[in-house]
Amino acid sequence: MNIHEFQAKSLLRQFGVAVPQGEVANTPQAAAAVAEALARGGASGFVVKAQIHAGGRGKGGGVKLASSAAEVPRIAAEILGMTLVTPQTGPGGRLVRRVLVEAATPIDRELYLALTLDRGSEGFAIIASTEGGMDIEEVAARTPQAIHTQLVDPNLGLRPYQSRKLARALQLGAEQSQQFAALLGGLYRLFVERDASLIEINPLVLSGNGANAALLALDAKLGFDDNALFRQPQIAALRDAEEEDPRERRARESGLAYVGLDGNVGCMVNGAGLAMATLDMITACGGSPANFLDAGGTADRERVKQAFKLILQDEQVRAILINIFGGIVRCDLIAEGVTAAAAELGVGVPLVVRLQGAEARRGREILDRAGLPGLRSAETLRQAAELAVAAARGS
Repeated sequence: MNIHEFQAKSLLRQFGVAVPQGEVANTPQAAAAVAEALARGGASGFVVKAQIHAGGRGKGGGVKLASSAAEVPRIAAEILGMTLVTPQTGPGGRLVRRVLVEAATPIDRELYLALTLDRGSEGFAIIASTEGGMDIEEVAARTPQAIHTQLVDPNLGLRPYQSRKLARALQLGAEQSQQFAALLGGLYRLFVERDASLIEINPLVLSGNGANAALLALDAKLGFDDNALFRQPQIAALRDAEEEDPRERRARESGLAYVGLDGNVGCMVNGAGLAMATLDMITACGGSPANFLDAGGTADRERVKQAFKLILQDEQVRAILINIFGGIVRCDLIAEGVTAAAAELGVGVPLVVRLQGAEARRGREILDRAGLPGLRSAETLRQAAELAVAAARGS
């Protein structure tokens, strides 16, 4: 689950991480009130930032500077209500419903800092770079030597020497190194105590010169483990349903795992690993998957029906591939659920079903006798993928 920048910065404050002063607003009038309050506190410049769940907002015109408080409501009116298109939103963009108004921060240096999971080491990775303000993928491709990583053992926690090594890599002075250690300690506590999966500060800025220079999180992106939200009610309450793909929201409510993609072969699979293998096979056969959909171990009639509904809401889908391993549920019961749901919903695109596991032969017999137009059964994953890709192409 992702949250907005203004929500992320509120959490950062709770864990002792310095961020610019600012407040969120959903109207130009509210934005003006925030700017006036910041001006009374000594701010002379302002930043108005669109709040959507996507990066690259500045490239799409969603981040603008104001030299006075009087300019803020006009800029807020330009951003609010716009459909902001960035490299991370896709061509459809996202509707901007709120803006964050902050006091402008003098910037001496821009750095990059992130905490994420590292499954290879079964721990956490802290990634830092002197090349802040840029896409980290671009930095990795252009100057990989500028990226510095420390792996943290969850059983030991963040060690002081790791903070010192990263501070040296970021070329921080003695005073700023102490600030960095405190800031990194706060981020680590937030990461662990709130079950985060990603904390990205880009840029982390050094504002001012000499001993008085301060480190501030100028931007913040936080993501959290959906599976841990049951024990993080304060994080779950930050969910913005309007920012989510409505199909993904309905899938979650139905107990399904769904991620929309940009292809034309709809997929329904039970098991995340099998689903990933299915997407790979579709691609290997020259096709393009339209979605990731894990129906779970109990792919009964109702769950299959809900899965069909989600897949068919995508107008790009030209064929559907169902790949089910019958372990918890027998394949004959799955076949009955698939044929009943397909008949009830009137699935109008070619349907390829591959069943393996308990009672797989009986399941294929049920599929073959169903008499549904466009339905074909397959025994191997490659055969199923080839049939689905060919069907999506109209051949």
